[in-house]
Amino acid sequence: MSLQIYNTETRQKETFKPIVPGKVGIYVCGVTVYDYCHIGHARVMVVFDTVVRHMRARGLEVKYVRNITDIDDKIINRAFENQESVQSLTERFIKAMHEDETALNILRPDIEPKATDFIPEIQQLVNTLIEKGHAYAAPNGDVYFKVKSFESYGRLSGKKQEDLEAGARVEINPNKQDPMDFVLWKASKENEPAWDSAWGQGRPGWHIECSAMSGSCIGERLDIHGGGMDLQFPHHENEIAQSECAHGEHYVNTWMHVGFVRVDNEKMSKSLNNFFTIREVLKDYHPEVIRYFLLSSHYRSPLNYTIENLDIAKTNLARLYTALQAAEPGLVAENTDFEAKFNEAMDDDFNTPQAMAVLFELVKEVNKTQQPGLVALLQSLANRLGLLTETPQSFFKSQVGQTDGLTDDAIEALIVERTQARADKNWARSDEIRDELLAKGVELLDGKEGTSWRRS
Repeated sequence: MSLQIYNTETRQKETFKPIVPGKVGIYVCGVTVYDYCHIGHARVMVVFDTVVRHMRARGLEVKYVRNITDIDDKIINRAFENQESVQSLTERFIKAMHEDETALNILRPDIEPKATDFIPEIQQLVNTLIEKGHAYAAPNGDVYFKVKSFESYGRLSGKKQEDLEAGARVEINPNKQDPMDFVLWKASKENEPAWDSAWGQGRPGWHIECSAMSGSCIGERLDIHGGGMDLQFPHHENEIAQSECAHGEHYVNTWMHVGFVRVDNEKMSKSLNNFFTIREVLKDYHPEVIRYFLLSSHYRSPLNYTIENLDIAKTNLARLYTALQAAEPGLVAENTDFEAKFNEAMDDDFNTPQAMAVLFELVKEVNKTQQPGLVALLQSLANRLGLLTETPQSFFKSQVGQTDGLTDDAIEALIVERTQARADKNWARSDEIRDELLAKGVELLDGKEGTSWRRS
């Protein structure tokens, strides 16, 4: 089966055909770094990390670019509130973002451009749009894009220009020639970061950053452009307008958008106090549990964040790790129905829930036959989802849970005592230690090579 991807622009699944056979250029809108990454950011990062892993496993050469917005109103305002420089703030949160990525086993993009490193390219793109009659410099030093100069504006989001125009009239801006126009270059206020330009001291608007960075890092045409569902309008709509007016050709072949994360079926937001950062969730759940949870729904569907759903993910992931204990992995079993079904699921618009269902079919066979080749295949296929990257013993020991403050050393000491009790045929004490540990969230696993344990 050839790779099928749902294209937001055409609203249908399409057979994916790279611009250059065998090579793929992917650009994903990244984080505006003024705070810690939240679970919605994590979903976008994990989804596209999984997309890239699968494409590479299927033999495609992928160039993956995900930008960082390091200049923005929110960043400037937060730096002012904190009484620190913009650079200090952004560097701190970029470092935090990378720590969160590492925890969730997210591979770094091939290129991670920052907006402030592409000021000349941004200015050149703005200048091109002015020269072609698609943009104009306002008296206050701002530069605006003429929305009505691009006839197909609204095609990605399905919005009609007349409806947009009616909504835009609410916001009166005397510097705009038309209420629908959006800013490409912003005149800087006093004490704000600024760069010299032909239009005066200023800084880039948000939308123009991505057109400049994607064009510089990949090219004027992209195979895939992705991001969160919330970026469809106006951000991605504006990117299309800028890029196509500047370069005169179709900007993106396939648009991919990741669904919202909801909390107890409500939209996640700070105002509702249901906003969770990645590092907050990591305090209570193993990173792979979080990753499993984020992939448990199809990427285009809403994902409901609840403790119950995280606990289900924890239980299911434990089943996969338990199967790895069935036998020592050998050479990966090749050309199996399991691998074919897994690839079929992932080739169908990256259907991770169906791919996970195949893993559990494989678990049943592993538990029945304990074939080393199937154990290795289970781990290999799960690795494509960024899962089963630890040994079972390491995973179970590192589970976050209620263990009443028991350290690893304390657990090991009780296991030594229990082993001696069993040697002395003191079955009562042996059972007492097992029950004591189980009550504190530690499960003992007796095997031929001794007793191992895991936090339950």
